[in-house]
Amino acid sequence: MRAYDPRVLFAELVDAAGRVASTSKRLQKIGILGELLAKMSAQEVAIAGAFLTGGPRQGRIGIGPALLHQVRPAAAGAASLTIDEVDASLGAIAAVSGGGSGTARAEMLGALLGRATEAEQDFLRRLLFGELRQGALEGVVAEAVAKAAGIPAAAVRRALMVSGSLGEVAAAAIHGGGERALSALGVELFRPLQPMLAQTAATVSEALSLLGEASLEAKLDGARVQVHKSGSEVRVFSRRLNDVTVAVPEVVEAVSALPARELILDGEVIALRGDGTPHPFQVTMRRFGRKLDVDGLRGELPLSPFFFDCLWLDGASLLGAPQRERAVALAGLLPPELRVERLVTADAAAAEEFLRATLARGHEGVMAKGLDSPYEAGSRGASWLKIKQAKTLDLVILAVEWGSGRRQGWLSNLHLGARDPEGTIVDATYPEAPGWVMLGKTFKGLTDEMLTWQTERLLALETRRERHVVFVRPEVVVEIAYNDLQESSTYPGGLALRFARVKGYRHDKAPQDADTIATVREAYTRATGLPAP
Repeated sequence: MRAYDPRVLFAELVDAAGRVASTSKRLQKIGILGELLAKMSAQEVAIAGAFLTGGPRQGRIGIGPALLHQVRPAAAGAASLTIDEVDASLGAIAAVSGGGSGTARAEMLGALLGRATEAEQDFLRRLLFGELRQGALEGVVAEAVAKAAGIPAAAVRRALMVSGSLGEVAAAAIHGGGERALSALGVELFRPLQPMLAQTAATVSEALSLLGEASLEAKLDGARVQVHKSGSEVRVFSRRLNDVTVAVPEVVEAVSALPARELILDGEVIALRGDGTPHPFQVTMRRFGRKLDVDGLRGELPLSPFFFDCLWLDGASLLGAPQRERAVALAGLLPPELRVERLVTADAAAAEEFLRATLARGHEGVMAKGLDSPYEAGSRGASWLKIKQAKTLDLVILAVEWGSGRRQGWLSNLHLGARDPEGTIVDATYPEAPGWVMLGKTFKGLTDEMLTWQTERLLALETRRERHVVFVRPEVVVEIAYNDLQESSTYPGGLALRFARVKGYRHDKAPQDADTIATVREAYTRATGLPAP
């Protein structure tokens, strides 16, 4: 029997995360994390699993970027916080509600950060910003759990597929009896599964060449939901496995009316306009941000559920069944108005027409799914491919962040700005770049060659540094592909890019040739039919 220190210091986790970020060697990452997890209690393992994969256990805790920026306490002299103390503090912050809750949360966060070292403060800020990309992704943590428990990694991965909680799997593996405890984990109603995710194909022709005959489905830009039903009880879970049942009574009513006694369904909910075209993603998400007056908001902004997969039916798991069988089960259960539109084809011309028609209805693209593929919970499977229509903007780099993991030593995450020739928007974050408006960040799409070039070029343009951020003169133009624009309270221009990635540097363009914030606002209005903020 191992002896566990019930008070592992938060600094030990921060140090381990830093060492993981400094190496590109997977086995070394696993060793570092396995050693850390092996000395933890079950409670600490659950907390560490959440932190190392990029978020607090509580999910969103009501601390947005603006509030986070306001809290700037001095660093404590020495490490004293334990992992469970940090978790308890975040839980207490998340529980605050009512009038003055923003001020109360800020004070509580300030007290927590005031007890933290500078390295711990940086880790917490990045954790709450959702920017903690230290290389310890879920797959690496899962293998570290296996190492700490002394069991095969495949056993941990299998258990993770049917459990929505890495912490639960880790605690069972390390403290609950190892592989035997994991084998007892199975699909349970009202314990959400991790959703299967998709890889990307550039065109439907490419997708068909990889999959052969495939199921094409409309890709809706809504909120991913997983719905569980047992008898008269129905509960709805978000993509992040949070219980959102109270926010979506339309979904509860629709699934309650289905004839099956037990169900687990995977799908999307989306807000539609009167003509059947979708509202922007952020409009749909308004329904998930308010716990009070759900009935009133439902009248203003009704939601429509659309399902594309059936994972459990009347006592039997369908996870291992091929996609074609799960589609038959779904069609036998749900009326057409509750199912995502679907076409099975191997013909590229028919697939192109399906994509064109789907885009014309305002949706963001299509999904192509292999007909013989199982449902790989928690996996980004090669048998699911997404094909979307990307838009592009020419933007200027305002700042850049040092990379981590295999990008250690390179400038990686780009801060992107549009031109404001009228100078009407002031962005205090970038005082060295007047006349530019921040729209978002991205580190995606960069090759090693591009990373090498931009590190040298942007260091030559450096004006100042703030922790891991290098601010630069706004002289480099980059072509950015993105999926959508959304309203943003974070950026002074009121808009932010969704799923931005680098297409390439525009060496042929000067900063004055970059797109303006007026162009960005026009694109938002064209896409949404709404006035830009």
